[in-house]
This record gives sequence, C-alpha cells and structure tokens, in this order.
Amino acid sequence: MSTSILRTADAWWVATANGARRIDTAARTTGELLTGTITTVGSPVRVDELELLSPVTAPCRVVAQMTNYVSHVVDTGLDPRSTPLTFFRKSSGSISGPHDDVVKPSHVRLLDYEAEIGLVMGSDNQIAGLVITNDVSARDLQLPKTQFYESKSYPTFTPTGPVLVLLDAGEFDRFADLRLRLWVNGELRQDMTADDMICPPAQALRALTRFQRLDPGDLVLTGTPVGTALSAPAKPMQLIGSLLPAATRWRMFFKSQAKNPKYLKDGDVVEIAIGTDDGKLDLGRQRTVVRA
Repeated sequence: MSTSILRTADAWWVATANGARRIDTAARTTGELLTGTITTVGSPVRVDELELLSPVTAPCRVVAQMTNYVSHVVDTGLDPRSTPLTFFRKSSGSISGPHDDVVKPSHVRLLDYEAEIGLVMGSDNQIAGLVITNDVSARDLQLPKTQFYESKSYPTFTPTGPVLVLLDAGEFDRFADLRLRLWVNGELRQDMTADDMICPPAQALRALTRFQRLDPGDLVLTGTPVGTALSAPAKPMQLIGSLLPAATRWRMFFKSQAKNPKYLKDGDVVEIAIGTDDGKLDLGRQRTVVRA
C-alpha cells in the first residue's frame, strides 16, 4: 500500500485518511528520509492546515527526459519510431513548492508548462516514489539556443508536490495507468495517461545510470504529453521556413508564437493532478499562480 509523504518547514508527515501524522525523524533532506525508517508519532492534524513545501529537497540532481510521449512527439512534427532517448539537466534551484508562485522573469516572453511524473530515487538506483512536477520552460530562450539548462532552470521553474507517494513493488505495475491532467485558469490543456510514454521508467533508468550517478532523493522527470502551448508549425510552413536564413526563420516563428494565447501570463493559475482513474493511486493536486 502506498505511503504519501508531506513536508513542511519544520517536519515531515504521512498523510492518512484521518489527517497528517508527523514522522519521527531528524532527516533534513529527502535522501536522508528515504534511507531511514518511517514511523509516525502524535495525533493527526488537518492537511489543509499545513503550509506544504516541495517533498523533494534541494540540492539534488534533477534530470529530465525529452520528448518521451508519443502524442507530444507527433505534435512537434517528429516521428516517435525514430525519436532517441534523450536527457537534459535542470538546476535543483528551480524546485519550488506545490503552491508557490511561478515567477516569470521580465525578459521571458513565451512561458510554457509541462505536466510530468517525477521519479524520486531511493537506494541502489531504485525508484522510491512518485511526485507531480511541472517542467516550466522559457521557449524563447530554449529554441533558438537549443539550450535547455537555462530555459528550464530559473527559480520556481520546477514546482514539485504536494505529496511524495512511496509505492509498493506491485503498485508500480499500474504506472502506465496514471493520468496526467493540467489546467490553466480552469481550461483543461493536457489529459493523457502514462501509457503514451515511449520509454517507461525502467528502460530510461537503465540507460541513464550507465553514465549518470543517482543518489537517494534525486529527481528524474519523465516527459510530458501533448497539450503544451508550444506546437509545431504546419508542414507547409515548415517547408517554407527551411528555405529561409536562420535569423529570418526564428523571427517569423516567434512573431507567430507571440499571438498564441496559451503561453502563461501574469495571474494565470496552473493546476496539475496525476492519478489513476479509479483513484487508487493519487499523487495529489498542485496549484500555482504565475507572477511577472
């Protein structure tokens, strides 16, 4: 049976049907918590009375998979059958809480969202649990530079939580049943199950750990489905663009993207929920507000 871990400024908690119970631990980091014994003490308190922080603590490694959902790959104009397994890094300084504001830097024009399932690592490169993440992206920095680290690493660009769900071995069999949903101002933008993934966690981690060390508490983002603000131009426009100089091509592309109302603006409310349709596995609901 899964265990739902919460974190506040002064304690770690286990969420139960009767409220949150404090964990008897001196752990300061997620890694320390996951390598210890989780026992609870005291009486339960109401979860809505807690000021929740990210259940994943920084510093840690934050690694993300790129274009890992069939629907997203098709939407970008690529072929899922020939899409390579690719990773990139994010700064752990981008991690923020599940209800913290997402701060849009003044020089960023095209701010995008990506609902993702985060894998939180335990010992021996094993997955300890799952968490909601939002891979916030500055597209106008990412695309012309082909630079992921800067465009995805600003403070508050990885909202994480509200809960870290520790799964029993048998529960991982239902990973593909997890449904990712993201709303902006109440409008459903992303709605897809993890069954749409190209490389599921076991396959991705086998490849990643050949060259990247992972320690308890590290965070691996597993990609996002279709529905982000960014979408590939229509095929005729791609053909025309390929004939133009790079500077002209990018100027035309960003001029058209500037008219896209789906990019995040000051005051937008972004909500993400991830869980199985029957409610037996539930990673909770994240709610953040964009602030310029």
